[in-house]
Amino acid sequence: MTDTVAQHIDYKHALPAEVFTAKDLVTDQDVRWCPGCGDYSILKQVQTIVPQLNLHKEKIVFVSGIGCSSRFPYYMNTYGLHSIHGRASAIATGLKVANPDLSVWVITGDGDALSIGGNHYIHLLRRNVDVNLLLFNNQIYGLTKGQYSPTSVEGQVTKSTPMGSLDHPFNPAALSLGADASYFARSMDRDPKHLQTTLLSSAKHKGTSVLEIYQNCNVFNDGAFFIYTDKETKALEAIFVEDGKPLIFGENNTKGIRLNAQGKAEIVSLEETSINDLWIHDVKNIDKAMILSRFYDDPSDENHLPRPFGVFYDVERPSYDDQVQFQLQIANATKVPTLDEIIAGNNTWTIE
Repeated sequence: MTDTVAQHIDYKHALPAEVFTAKDLVTDQDVRWCPGCGDYSILKQVQTIVPQLNLHKEKIVFVSGIGCSSRFPYYMNTYGLHSIHGRASAIATGLKVANPDLSVWVITGDGDALSIGGNHYIHLLRRNVDVNLLLFNNQIYGLTKGQYSPTSVEGQVTKSTPMGSLDHPFNPAALSLGADASYFARSMDRDPKHLQTTLLSSAKHKGTSVLEIYQNCNVFNDGAFFIYTDKETKALEAIFVEDGKPLIFGENNTKGIRLNAQGKAEIVSLEETSINDLWIHDVKNIDKAMILSRFYDDPSDENHLPRPFGVFYDVERPSYDDQVQFQLQIANATKVPTLDEIIAGNNTWTIE
């Protein structure tokens, strides 16, 4: 069964490509996010890349949960569903299984996906349903006015933690890979070109793709990720990984990452170390992806590693929806028990 399913049933290109532009994806709805919100950039980049996917608009669906990000379906001139808190992953699973020819996108936030939606999130990943999940991470609850979220840093002062958060935050990359995600990437709202590249990569992945997007909430958590985008700090604080290329960063690319004899990542100077000794990124290597996910140090630590951006992990394995379709094909070709027979089972007896 696995070998057959692994060939994949390609529903996405069943129809000739439809020619449309980003402007055709703009709706007549007023975009109601706070001025300066990072969601505007994400919306713009999604509208930019979707016409490049060779899809019909009628075959595209955006499903969201609850939160600022979850207004997204109203602003995409495709099919959309604004669902309930934390349940977007579950609803998207049912939608994709029932309609395998659809391109399904899940729009969610760090609170929606990782708090009330945590169970649905990890089960979506282990099942590997062929959907694209965009995780808007602003490390705060924005829609409900500034409470701390599952990704808020320890000590963060919010309306619900006036003396600082005591909770240890989730690391979305480590959590996703630990749940056997077949694809994980990270980008940010303030780097449009990089975001477009990772969006395209995510969309092309067969199975559940998770793209974590650092998104600025300029009202309740302004500047949380500016250290990774500001010109003065970006070179030392962010590292952009590409498959098959060494991990290099720093001003004028003078620093690199290598794995030492203990298998731990360490920063080296390229003035003292050969580029041939550096860690070569491999999106198929789960061990390296897990190490990369732990580049999550506190920037205040002078020995911290840079925060990675790009595709961490990208492998193929059978998708849940493909396997369901395969079972249906077998069922249609063979005698299937009736519902009464299934309920009765094989272990029956008669009482006289």
